[in-house]
Amino acid sequence: MFQRVLLVDPATGFYKIKKYSFDRYFGPVDLGLHLTEKHHSLNFGVGIFAGSILPGSNRLVVSGFSPCWQGHYISSMGGAGLVFDNLGINMLSLVGKAPTPSILCLNRNHGEEIEVDVVPIDAESIWQSGRGGVYAMTDHIYERFANHYETDPRILAAGPAAQQTDIGGIMSVPIKNGKISHVDTWAGRGGFGSAMVQNHGIVAIIYGGTLVDEDFRDRTVADQWFQNKYQLRLTQKDLEVTSKYRYNEELKTGGTFGVNYAGIGGRIMAFNYRTIFWSEKERLALHQTLVIDHYLKQFNEETIQKKQQANCGEPCVAVCKKMNGQYKKDYEPYQTMGPLCGIFDQRAAEKLNHHCDAMGFDAISGGGVLAWLMDLLDGKILTPAELGVTRLPRWEVDSFDAQQDSLHNADLGCELIDAILEQRGILDFSEGVRKWSQIHSQNKETALHDRFVYTAFNRRGWMVPNQYWVSGVLSPMAIMGKYYMIYSYDFIPPRTLGRMCAERMKKELILDNLGTCRFHRGWAEEMLPEVMGSIYNSKDKFLRAVEVLASRINSGNSPIFWESERNIDYLKTFLQRKQDVDKSTDPRLEEWLEKFDRNKVEAAREFWYQTLMGIDESLREFF
Repeated sequence: MFQRVLLVDPATGFYKIKKYSFDRYFGPVDLGLHLTEKHHSLNFGVGIFAGSILPGSNRLVVSGFSPCWQGHYISSMGGAGLVFDNLGINMLSLVGKAPTPSILCLNRNHGEEIEVDVVPIDAESIWQSGRGGVYAMTDHIYERFANHYETDPRILAAGPAAQQTDIGGIMSVPIKNGKISHVDTWAGRGGFGSAMVQNHGIVAIIYGGTLVDEDFRDRTVADQWFQNKYQLRLTQKDLEVTSKYRYNEELKTGGTFGVNYAGIGGRIMAFNYRTIFWSEKERLALHQTLVIDHYLKQFNEETIQKKQQANCGEPCVAVCKKMNGQYKKDYEPYQTMGPLCGIFDQRAAEKLNHHCDAMGFDAISGGGVLAWLMDLLDGKILTPAELGVTRLPRWEVDSFDAQQDSLHNADLGCELIDAILEQRGILDFSEGVRKWSQIHSQNKETALHDRFVYTAFNRRGWMVPNQYWVSGVLSPMAIMGKYYMIYSYDFIPPRTLGRMCAERMKKELILDNLGTCRFHRGWAEEMLPEVMGSIYNSKDKFLRAVEVLASRINSGNSPIFWESERNIDYLKTFLQRKQDVDKSTDPRLEEWLEKFDRNKVEAAREFWYQTLMGIDESLREFF
């Protein structure tokens, strides 16, 4: 078994295919890490089960050096690996830079040699045309190149954010029977759109082919594996573990948006995390009035009850893409550009999310930055003129109008996005938000980043955390912003937390290195190593490779202790809520709260270091 890598130099259009055996590399993560170190490349790959009958096995995994995290990073998008598999390769590796913004075209008809073309374009004018940004780029490329493909191709597109910031994502939508859908999928986290545009001169990639390889498609054999393990057939088990993403009968909702908001209660985070300082009664009132009775109610009536749902481009029972017309509703983007920005209305959230997506931002990082800038405006730390906008946020909770004030805040968010891209006022995020904040904090009484919740890495790396009020999302792991950590609502002592994060990382690497969606993790973490053993006789070798991969990634870990005071308050209030609201009687929790009462900075530093110790002792160098 070989993995075939297509190495392309966009500067010349020259390319070659190189083979890698299972002796050392099993998938797009470990092989991508090797190629990044060797060629400073940006890599797009699929797992060896792409095209098979195994559900969720068609993710396209992007790996390389992250411009915003400033370290090795991994991102992925659903369904885009299914068409990629028709190229007859396992990975594309960009190893040079086109002299002008260009499109990379990959095609392979039947058994012929792969076709590679680098086509210069006027990216700026395309981004400003039609539907705008990444959507205009997708339309332009499809109209220009689709007739070159015998079957529906797939397009990866970056937007203006990739040119102006370090948090540009890569967007793709399924194309079926010649129709471009609205179900956009993203490799957003890590800013790989920025890497693709700034480091390689590629603003979009179109690919497709008709090569049919030997994918695993024996359902009888697969059903027998699952029957032996779970006493259920493959489809039955997959239906069971993906119920949250499809429909939860108990909650009468579904998808990440519905399930999370239905159950979040007093853990709601809004107004740039200011709610962490509120009483439980105040948070519950906000959740009931603005979320349950309005924001979630709209979602359930418009999306769930009308069964507006789709998949990412591969056949999948989860149908996790919850839609309202052209708008896709996921929890984290509609949280950062929802309650975190003071937005509790679907029309307002759709407006801001769509503009952010069109401009090509990583939605979670983009939303976190917008909420922070709004906080600075509301606190009179920065002025509208300094940020190139015309209004202040409406964050008065007592008189908050769910529709009008949400729309006002969404309009402000759209203004801020345009100001960032046009570098109005003092805004210039070309070297990252963290460095910009440090520079512009020098003449302020309050450090700008003290109101910004983010994880710091290396000299200028940063990441907006996943949207759960838990200690794990701020862990000093080598890769953050993904689910390579524990996001449990339980109190977990820091050293144990570090060990659990390390183990979670290994489980996630099993999925990512085989190009499998984590929504299927309920069976995939256990079964995929077994499948590797059954088909390739490589179970033990594969699991050992995961251990080595985790230790290799951790060897480059350069975490920075929390620079933001709000990070420290985020942890302190989480711990306090465990005692006050959840009534935890764990004596270790009481000890930590006493430490925070004496000196919250020193207590946070000790918590951080103990977490790091747990990580390091679990991910020691493995040979």
